Amino acid sequence: MTDHRPAAAAGEHDWRALATCCNANATYFFPPNHFERKPEKDTREAVARALCRSCPVATECLGYALRAGESHGIWGGLNELQRARLRRRVSA
Repeated sequence: MTDHRPAAAAGEHDWRALATCCNANATYFFPPNHFERKPEKDTREAVARALCRSCPVATECLGYALRAGESHGIWGGLNELQRARLRRRVSA
């Protein structure tokens, strides 16, 4: 089967297939739809970060989140506040 996408777009998100979180429960990476107490959030994010630390494409994931302006969830081991701080440091 031939891939008819433009060459630049064809490999744009190929890193996602290699992500450790691909097989993990996504609930660790994004907040629930209900109120989450701080200890629960800290525990959930710690699990997500542990998965990110062993991920072979964490750098690509974080780069994508920064470029796309992802405002929710853990991407490349950083939560939304950490990514915002990183963006401010880089732009300063």
